[in-house]
Amino acid sequence: MKERIIIISDLWGREKSEWLINYTRILETEFDILFYDSCELGQIDVANYTQENLHKQFISGGIEKAIDKLVESEKQKVNILAFSIGGTIAWNFGLKTDNIKSLVCVSSTRLRNETERPKGNLELYFGKNDEYKPTVEWFENMELEYEVLSDKGHQVYCETQFAEHLSSKIIKRHHNNVYKK
Repeated sequence: MKERIIIISDLWGREKSEWLINYTRILETEFDILFYDSCELGQIDVANYTQENLHKQFISGGIEKAIDKLVESEKQKVNILAFSIGGTIAWNFGLKTDNIKSLVCVSSTRLRNETERPKGNLELYFGKNDEYKPTVEWFENMELEYEVLSDKGHQVYCETQFAEHLSSKIIKRHHNNVYKK
């Protein structure tokens, strides 16, 4: 039986997530994948489907609703791969439940506001050109494993090459952890 990995979308949710196939086609060889649409988790009204409108809804209660929904849905320790706002949701899920085995966040810039870290294996990735990425001091204070990718911006996670590299790395890490037990 395959271990599960949860994927949590960016603020666009399922609607603009065609890039996710670059992760799922690799990860599904080793994991049972469960996808969460951040908009659905946060009960976001997508009628006005603009970045500004979605962002505003997440900030004014949507993130909390999404965290609560995830807490309600996931009762076991889980592996999570999360993008942008999805990383903030996953991080806070971990703080509330202590149910993170591993968490990989990509371009989760709102984490820069966090003052506490969840337990579990945490890895963060940001594009160097993402103006809202956390500071080096923040990473060091949180004692996190992270990578800042040169010449990349916020949407680095949509790039095929990055997706393939990260997915392979997640599988390799999973093998190493599984075989050590």
